[in-house]
Amino acid sequence: MIINTCYSQFNDSTHYHIKYLATGIINKTNQSSSFVLNNSFAFGVNHKKITVNTLNTWIYGQQNSRMSNNDFSSFFNFDYLKESRKIYYWGLTSFVTSYSLNINRQLQTGAGIGYNIINKKNAELVVSDGILYEASDLVKSDTVREKYQTVRNSLRIKHRWMITERVTMEGVHFWQPSFERFDDYIFRTDFSVVIKLRKWLSLTSMVTFNRISRTDRENLLINFGLIAENYF
Repeated sequence: MIINTCYSQFNDSTHYHIKYLATGIINKTNQSSSFVLNNSFAFGVNHKKITVNTLNTWIYGQQNSRMSNNDFSSFFNFDYLKESRKIYYWGLTSFVTSYSLNINRQLQTGAGIGYNIINKKNAELVVSDGILYEASDLVKSDTVREKYQTVRNSLRIKHRWMITERVTMEGVHFWQPSFERFDDYIFRTDFSVVIKLRKWLSLTSMVTFNRISRTDRENLLINFGLIAENYF
């Protein structure tokens, strides 16, 4: 999921960013029906050297009256010196439970460094890397559950490009292999196109892909919807 931050156009004062996203897709034919709804709420605080962000998402879906998604995630992260230097520091804590990925519970916490390749009002390209501790409770099959702990490397690439004043392309991509087993990895990618309708309201098209190798599960979501946000 994408957490938008208060970009470098702000001065040394404290600024806040609030964002609500609602997307979904419905498909109904004579033989079948399906829907997926994606809701997320983000809140960010930018104060001089420190930026703090929270993001909570809930994805629910059904296919032919059977549940296909019931996925909840909560993220808290902070960046130190991101808006003032090329090299900055970050910390992250996240909690995930996902029906579609067979995750009963997954807790991650860690820290690392990032590098601002581009950090402008109309463009951003950031690469970061760090170490995460993970404690998970997974469903391996209908009768087998696995509880384990591991340490992962977390590589992230984040990009944003404002094509015009109204059209923006942005994305976040994660690669998290375990130090114990390279074939134990988590891959997540989000890509969206945002069209601004009003100062506070935008239309968006999103593509989200998740893969958990340990459960051999993945999901692909293509959603359309609205974003309401405000800086203050």
